[in-house]
Amino acid sequence: MSKSTGSKNNSSTSSTEGSSPLTRSHADKLDGSIISSGFDEGSCLSRFQSYLYHKTSPHKPSPYLISKLRNYEDLHKSCGPNTRSYKNTMVMLKRHKTNVTTECNYIVWTAANGLGNKMVSMVAAFLYAILTDRVLLVEFKDDMIGLFCEPFPNSSWILPNDFAFSNNKGNIGTYENMVKKHRENNSKEIIPSALNLKIQHTHDDHEKFFSCDDSQHLLQKVTLLILCADQYFVPSLFMVPSFTQELSKMFPEKDTVFHHLGRYLFLPSNEVWGPISRFYQAYLAKADERIGLQIRVFRPDRTPFQTIMNQVLSCTIKYNILPNITTEDSKYFCWKNQTLKSVLVASLHPEYGENLRTMYLTKPTVSGEVVSVYQPSHEEHQKFDDNKHNMKAWTEIYLLSLCDVLVTSSRSTFGYVAQSLGGLKPWILYKLRNTKIHDPPCVRDFSMEPCFHFPPKLDCMEKPIDYTSKVFPYIRCMDYGRGVKLVNDYQ
Repeated sequence: MSKSTGSKNNSSTSSTEGSSPLTRSHADKLDGSIISSGFDEGSCLSRFQSYLYHKTSPHKPSPYLISKLRNYEDLHKSCGPNTRSYKNTMVMLKRHKTNVTTECNYIVWTAANGLGNKMVSMVAAFLYAILTDRVLLVEFKDDMIGLFCEPFPNSSWILPNDFAFSNNKGNIGTYENMVKKHRENNSKEIIPSALNLKIQHTHDDHEKFFSCDDSQHLLQKVTLLILCADQYFVPSLFMVPSFTQELSKMFPEKDTVFHHLGRYLFLPSNEVWGPISRFYQAYLAKADERIGLQIRVFRPDRTPFQTIMNQVLSCTIKYNILPNITTEDSKYFCWKNQTLKSVLVASLHPEYGENLRTMYLTKPTVSGEVVSVYQPSHEEHQKFDDNKHNMKAWTEIYLLSLCDVLVTSSRSTFGYVAQSLGGLKPWILYKLRNTKIHDPPCVRDFSMEPCFHFPPKLDCMEKPIDYTSKVFPYIRCMDYGRGVKLVNDYQ
C-alpha cells in the first residue's frame, strides 16, 4: 500500500517539521502571556516548562482575553478564600436567605461524573464566572486533590472545608424553581441569596432558559450559585444576547475557547508533571511524528475487541496516519525510509496497545517507516472517585495533547480535553452500529472544541431551537448528533 503524501499532510493541525518541541525558544514560556508571571517556579514546574513540550500554537489569545484574565485574577485575589470579603459574604449568607447584597459574588463548581466531564464543565464554569464577575471556587473531593496547580496567583481556587453550605445543599432553592415562579408571576419577586444550578447529562431541562437574558438578569441578583455540571455548556453562553459582544472580543476564533482557557486553568501538578515529562522524553521526544490513539469502549461486554482493532487500523491506514505492513522480506525495506513514528495508545484495555505493538514488531511497513507503540497504563475499568486513577488519566490526557495527530473515540470527554489542549482537530472513530464498522471508519473533525452533548431544546419563547440556522455560531457535533459545538464564522 503506497503512501499518499497529500492525505498525510492533512492528518494534523501542524507538524513538527523534523524537530522536537524541546528545541523551542524561551519566547513562548508563558503561552502568549495568557498565563500570569506572578508565580513561584518551583511550586508548579509545568507552568514554566510545558511550552517546551507543546508545539507552538497558531492560535494566539486576543489582547482582550488576556486583559479579562488579569482582571479576573485581581477579583479572585480580593474575594477568594480567606479574604475579608469572602468571610463577610459567608456570614451574610448564613444570616439571610433572600435579597442579599454583597461585595463579591461566587460560583461554586461541584463535581459530577469522570475526569473528562469534570474538566470540560470547569472550563465552562470559569468562562461564566468571567462573564458575570463571579469568583470561581471548586469543590474537590479526594479523587481530585493534587492533579492541578493553582491557576490564580496569590490565591486559591479550592473551596474551604468550612464552606457554609457543604452539608446542606439540598436545603437551598433551585434555579428551575426560581425561573418557573418568575415566568408564572412576573412581578417583583424575592431573590434567594443562594441557588443550586444543574447542567448535567440527565437532559431533564434543569437549565431551561439558562441562555435567556431574563434568566441571566435574575441570576445576577443571586450572590452564590452552586453549580453541579458535567457538560461543556459554553455554546449556551454564546446564545445569551448580553454576552455576545464580550465573547466576540475575547474569542475572535470561536473554536479556541477551551484551547485557551484549558491551558490557563489546567497545569499538571509537580506530582503529575514528573511522569508526563519523563514519559515524553523517554518514548516520544525523538520521534519524527507523534500519533495519539484514544480508544474508549463504552460497552466492552458487547463490543468485540477485534472489531474495534479493525476499525482503528482501517482509519489510520486509510488516511495515512499509520503505514500498512507487508509480508515481503524485510531486507527490502530496512533502509527505504528511516522515519520514526511513535504511537501513544490511551485505553483502559491493554489489548489495543499490545496488538498494535506486535503488528509493527513482527512485520515491516510498506513505507519503511519505523513504528513504536507505547501504552502508559491499562486500568481495565473506569474508576470513579479514585485519585490514582485520575492522576493516570490526567497524565495520558496531557500526553495525548502533545501529539501531532490524534485519533479519538466518539462522545469521549477524555478525548475532547486532549484535542482542545493540543489545538488539534482529531480523526473521530465512528460509533459502531450493531458491532458493524461505519464506512468510512472515521472522520476528521471541523473544530477542536468539545461537544456540548445536551444543549437546550427550547428557546426563550419556548419554541424548538433550530441549530441548523445561521443564527447560531455552532453546528451539530460529528460524533453525537444531538450535540452542538462552536465553529468559526468563516467555516
